[in-house]
Amino acid sequence: MSERTIALVTGANKGIGLEIAAGLGALGWSVGVGARDEQRREDAVAKLRAAGVDAFGVPLDVTDDASVAAAASLVEERAGRLDVLVNNAGIAGAWPDEPSAVTPENLRAVVETNVIGVVRVTNAMLPLLRRSAHPRIVNQSSHVASLTLQTTPGADLGGVSGAYSPSKTFLNAVTVQYAKELAGTPVKINLACPGYVATELNGFHGTSTPADGAKTAVRLATLPDDGPSGGLFDDAGPVPW
Repeated sequence: MSERTIALVTGANKGIGLEIAAGLGALGWSVGVGARDEQRREDAVAKLRAAGVDAFGVPLDVTDDASVAAAASLVEERAGRLDVLVNNAGIAGAWPDEPSAVTPENLRAVVETNVIGVVRVTNAMLPLLRRSAHPRIVNQSSHVASLTLQTTPGADLGGVSGAYSPSKTFLNAVTVQYAKELAGTPVKINLACPGYVATELNGFHGTSTPADGAKTAVRLATLPDDGPSGGLFDDAGPVPW
């Protein structure tokens, strides 16, 4: 069994996920780069290794049961346990995204990745996380998931969203239920809001960098044993639900 802290970051081949992997790797951790695209995954691992990170590739499609099961087996064979899981993989879906324009197919696709994919990966990795002394799960949420912010007059959340935003609200709700189930165990699970980050997901229109967007997830991945669980956070602290 590896003595290094072992982390797995989904959607880690680019953008915020790659920067989360870099941030955790800078701590001396061994970091699994979870990604579907083989070439992008290999390129990300090479980039991280060039920066001194103990990175390894994990073929992972969060929408596929067999792929997720194989990823869990790979992590178990490599390390015997998992200390930190960062569920970062997500999609924006098709645009326009107004509720009146969203198709059932698009809504299903977004929920399949952003919610069901998180549940699928989390459940597959929980047995390995339970072998860790300080297990942490971080789910990548968004300020647009907050019903409080969405109903605040004048709040600028980037327009109306019929699929992406509700999928993140759904993820928040599921994460709260995980926190309730895991209460009394060493497993802590929280949600990170990275902010409006310039990534492929938004056509690089964001106002902050992927490195900035990774900070909250890295902090939640390194929480002390008396840290919170079941919360929604950004760099400034708790975000209203």
